[in-house]
Amino acid sequence: MADPVMRSEVEAAGFPFIGWRRAPVGTDADPADFSDLADWFRKTLFVPAGAYAADTLDEIRRVPTDAVLSLDLLLGCALAAEAADLPHAILSPHISIRPLPGMPPAASGLTPPRTPEERAAMAAATDAITTAMEKGRTALNATRRGLGLPPVASAFDYFDRADRVLLAISRAFDFDATTLPANYRYIGPLLDEPGWTRGGPSAWPGTSRPRILVAGSTGAQNQTELLQRIVRAVGTVDAEALVTTGPHVRPEDLAMPDNVRVVTAASHEALMEEAALVVSQGGHGTVSRALLHGVPLLVMPMARDQTDNAARVGARGAGLRLAPDAPEAEIAAAMRRLLTEPQFRVAAGTLGAAVRADLDAAGLVREIDAMVAARKTRADSADRRWA
Repeated sequence: MADPVMRSEVEAAGFPFIGWRRAPVGTDADPADFSDLADWFRKTLFVPAGAYAADTLDEIRRVPTDAVLSLDLLLGCALAAEAADLPHAILSPHISIRPLPGMPPAASGLTPPRTPEERAAMAAATDAITTAMEKGRTALNATRRGLGLPPVASAFDYFDRADRVLLAISRAFDFDATTLPANYRYIGPLLDEPGWTRGGPSAWPGTSRPRILVAGSTGAQNQTELLQRIVRAVGTVDAEALVTTGPHVRPEDLAMPDNVRVVTAASHEALMEEAALVVSQGGHGTVSRALLHGVPLLVMPMARDQTDNAARVGARGAGLRLAPDAPEAEIAAAMRRLLTEPQFRVAAGTLGAAVRADLDAAGLVREIDAMVAARKTRADSADRRWA
């Protein structure tokens, strides 16, 4: 089940498409304004939870269902699985939204603290995301009552109730938590390229100059002005560049220097084979793919998990981070450093090899199989005790 914009991807994978009927779609489901985190959580998680739950329960009742796998922001799907007493896995294609002991919280962009000031900053950031979530608990418990479920004492409770919380990132990429909840698993990044990238460029023009891939976000973040500054900065660097704008910026809206080509989409997998540098807003897919190819990154995060990914890239020495409002001269200077100072490529290659090892050892399907089998074993044991 997905937003209508996903229809072509779902059908191309060989599945029948089922859209949301009551739940919101498009920008109503994913507001672009992150200025008030509590309000974003309210609009995204808590207010529509009942509608997502109702749509999910309709499908559970319509077809035999062994388990539910849902994105971490689709709280209503987790509630539906709990109401139907089905095994349920939460998929997080980023670091854990639920704060973990000893780890900087999501959306903070912080690195592990080393000084009292840094520890205070991490504590404040943890308190901020916890407070923002807790403001939605009254609405959450109202939805739970409507589904015949007991109230909860924490808005993060649905992570505890899930059979699995699957972090679709590499453990080698993430910072270390003091402890990890028993139901948490790292499964590595999910890197299948979307169908809409097919047909774009997959090779670089013949040139001896370094090649820079600029990957614009696939989300709507009002990033046109940022991409234009990056493009102008690339125009001052001795390199060839290809810019993929994504579906929310039109290539014709960007003024292009002679050494830059701008397209809506292209195969990042193919282009990174020969790229010397990747410039990105910091989406996890782009960052992970660049590291797997041993390519250093310049990350200019705007929102969502981008600041967290930028913090991890910078902490490992695999690239540089700049503010999204950095001037052209600063962007160009960072690009030149990343192209000429070899330690960035070495660090990117080292981290990429660790990510590759995690990816080879992980498995989304294996975890779901194990989750369903474990639930069945517990049910069989309970039946034997009652017999």
